[in-house]
Amino acid sequence: MRILMISDVYFPRVNGVSTSIQTFRRELDALGHEIHLVAPAYPAPYPDEPRTLRIPSSYLPLDPEDRRMHGRAIRAAADRLERQRFDLVHVQTPFIAHYLGLELAQRFGVPVVETYHTFFEEYLFHYVPCLPRAWLRAAARRFSRTQGNSVDALVVPSTAMRDVLAGYGVRTPMHVLPTGIPLADFNGGDGARFRTDLGIPAGTPMLLFVGRVAHEKNIDFLLNALALVRRRAPSTVLVIAGEGPARSRLERLTDRLGLRGNVHFVGYLDRRTTLLDCYAAADAFVFASRTETQGLVLLEAMAVGLPVVSTAVMGTRDIVGPGRGALVPDDDERSFADAIERIVSDSVLRGHLSREARAYVREWHADALARRMAALYADVVAAGSRGHQVAREREAQYDVPMR
Repeated sequence: MRILMISDVYFPRVNGVSTSIQTFRRELDALGHEIHLVAPAYPAPYPDEPRTLRIPSSYLPLDPEDRRMHGRAIRAAADRLERQRFDLVHVQTPFIAHYLGLELAQRFGVPVVETYHTFFEEYLFHYVPCLPRAWLRAAARRFSRTQGNSVDALVVPSTAMRDVLAGYGVRTPMHVLPTGIPLADFNGGDGARFRTDLGIPAGTPMLLFVGRVAHEKNIDFLLNALALVRRRAPSTVLVIAGEGPARSRLERLTDRLGLRGNVHFVGYLDRRTTLLDCYAAADAFVFASRTETQGLVLLEAMAVGLPVVSTAVMGTRDIVGPGRGALVPDDDERSFADAIERIVSDSVLRGHLSREARAYVREWHADALARRMAALYADVVAAGSRGHQVAREREAQYDVPMR
């Protein structure tokens, strides 16, 4: 099967969407499918996989890490893309990619699948603080409902996200299909070297957060919990691996809490080398986001045998729980700090959780989830494209008041 994926983000932009696209793409290719990707060009070079079409893009002032693709450039390539005779278009993001994906699919006469990666209702107000939060939530719900009802099938990475979209009035068939983990990519890592480079002595409790340093990731919660932990375990450190628009604010909070010597902001790490070293150096992975549609980094941590302390909110509810290598405290900083203290003070517990994590994460093998995606593609293609006029009629039919 020949699939055209289109996305507003991809590497070298590091985030869960980029990781998901790359993981599914590689696994689907290995299964014999031919995956083409349309994505923005970035100022920084990146060694692209074959069948990647980079589109000229512009700077986005609200989020400088992201880019806005030029729709005119995609349309200019439409004839060349049409000659590839795609079976299906898979839209990965809801901005330029969504509308151009629909346009291309209509031109090619093929159906459209879209993955809903981001919980926008709990996201937008961080980036447009000048508008009322209630108004932004209502707009996000309407936006998501309209887009969700304009495609032939919707992929959602968790049951929680499926339930939220159903509450918005999305009636397109939804399929819970999370991103898997390529387990072979999470072997090795030199933790001792990583600690030496950062000046963290062996035996010092080290907590780790990996992800975008963004407002919606709730990293301030982790810093406040660390301040509580430090009262009993003053040498405990937190390493924050990633970049994003909240970094300067979080650095100021670190100073206000008196944690400058306990927190290391290390930026983005190479997924094949220094990130593995970082995982290997840590004693526990900590996570408290309330907006995750899946929480892929939790699975990455489990793949290397790293015990997890995480709240269970939205998509993370499908991952963390008893027998899964994780402690799941209540969503408050004192409970979270207590769970951290249990892990850093008990090597037997850490070993037990590490073994649980490695066993559990095998259920999320990328190959198995890619096979499920391929089966979904086949079902959608067999059903045929309904045509976008029909989709628009259905949008009007389900234009119901939002919760």
